[in-house]
Amino acid sequence: MSHGPPTGLAAVSSALLAMSRHLEVRDVLKTIVASARELLDAQYAALGVPDDHGGFAQFVVDGVSEAQWKAIGPLPRQHGVLAAMLREAKPQRLADVRSDPRFEGWPSAHPDLVDFLGLPVRDGDEVIGALFLANKNCPKPEGTCGFTQDDEELLGILAQHAAIALTNARLYERSRELTIAEERSRLAHELHDAVSQKLFSLRLTAQAAARLVDRDPSRAKGELQQVAVLAAEAADELRAAVVELRPAALDEDGLVATLRTQVQVLDRAHSARVTFTCHGVRALPAAQEEAVLRVAQEALHNALRHAEADRVDVTLDRRGCGAVLRVTDDGSGFDPRTVRRAGRHLGLVSMRDRASGVGGRLSVESEPGKGTTIELEVPGG
Repeated sequence: MSHGPPTGLAAVSSALLAMSRHLEVRDVLKTIVASARELLDAQYAALGVPDDHGGFAQFVVDGVSEAQWKAIGPLPRQHGVLAAMLREAKPQRLADVRSDPRFEGWPSAHPDLVDFLGLPVRDGDEVIGALFLANKNCPKPEGTCGFTQDDEELLGILAQHAAIALTNARLYERSRELTIAEERSRLAHELHDAVSQKLFSLRLTAQAAARLVDRDPSRAKGELQQVAVLAAEAADELRAAVVELRPAALDEDGLVATLRTQVQVLDRAHSARVTFTCHGVRALPAAQEEAVLRVAQEALHNALRHAEADRVDVTLDRRGCGAVLRVTDDGSGFDPRTVRRAGRHLGLVSMRDRASGVGGRLSVESEPGKGTTIELEVPGG
């Protein structure tokens, strides 16, 4: 049965409106997949986006219960059905996907797929993913596909919107990286110019004082006082630059929103699943908020770059007037007893310094092959 234009259009329209309300790419993809399944009246719908390492950057399904999903097991490292569709890069409408040699190797607990409709998701000439549906809910004679040409066209519209959502997410990530890089570069120049000049003057004045010590002690004393003044000015310049390095978003949005945004950006940028949950945290003094953010950034960097984790969970919970940050990963882990060697490499020294600087406490739990948990507790105001 083909969809009549009013219901089809109205449903597509409401699906697209729902998408435009979501800025988070995963939410957009979920809406697209759920809309595709509903609009085309299919039992299952999925959208897969490969990453560069043989895994999935995104994989979203609709029509599979939580229990079924657990039974199916982890996502395959190879792309299976997705790989075949990415290679062919053209619509696939099949009466029985099980009998097609290209689509093999389903996990035993995977739902039984019969008739099948799949479309590539394109960004210009590049195929960046695939959207597919299975098991149309309609009477169909044995050996025929329930999905129609109309269904294919409708799915084509949704595939285009999936491409827009994914492209926007990529662009957002790139522009954010560029902005951060430009800002760091500008501050580095300013810091270098201001502090270099002060340190140069400091060196000349100290040299002058050294030459005068024996010959003219009172003038040497004057020069040394000048050394003290210049050193204080250099320290002020440095402090002012460090304050400027405090993330603007922290002042504008507060700790919770800033952390949530950073986690969302990392979740998009990496194949690992990065999550953030927060319970009842109040605003903290500026120094505490900055310490929590910096420790979270360092721990996330370690988990994603060094530990090669598949999953990183960040939680922030209220504790008394203060808060507890926990960053847990399922990565390679390490032996904290050998931390003297690994400590500098993993930024643990700077994390401990940040914690003690605001009266906080940092603990590290890890063992090789068992992942890592970093916990920071900070007091309130």
